[in-house]
Amino acid sequence: MTKTLALCSSASFYEHVVSIADELERAGCDVIIPKSAAQMRERGDFTVRKTWYDDPSAYDQKADYMRSHFDAISRADGILVVNDEKHGVPGYIGPNVLMEMSLAWYQQKPIFMLHSYPDTSPYEEEIKGIQPIVLDNNLSHIIEEFNRG
Repeated sequence: MTKTLALCSSASFYEHVVSIADELERAGCDVIIPKSAAQMRERGDFTVRKTWYDDPSAYDQKADYMRSHFDAISRADGILVVNDEKHGVPGYIGPNVLMEMSLAWYQQKPIFMLHSYPDTSPYEEEIKGIQPIVLDNNLSHIIEEFNRG
């Protein structure tokens, strides 16, 4: 039985998320990407558009994206956090990804992180408590784990 992996990241990393999803799928993993990342993939445009900043009524869309990905995490066997550099912070994890990690942790699913996180993260204590498996940018570890069956 093939396991399913949900990818989690800042929207700024969605183009990278899509390329990782493609690589994992070629290796035989089932992958779920965030709904907004799938929409960007379809458009062929990875420009982040947070319309709710200008139109507060659009926060319904943000809530839909969040709920949709929480549902995906609940269906998945584990998550992979794509935490590239953002705002000069290597291993960036924002509050939304921390929420997704918390959900996976609560549901006792393995949490893989592409990169380590900075010791200066405001969420360092919580991330250490969640005990993610840091891949050091080596997807072969997750492929082995998920192809084990």
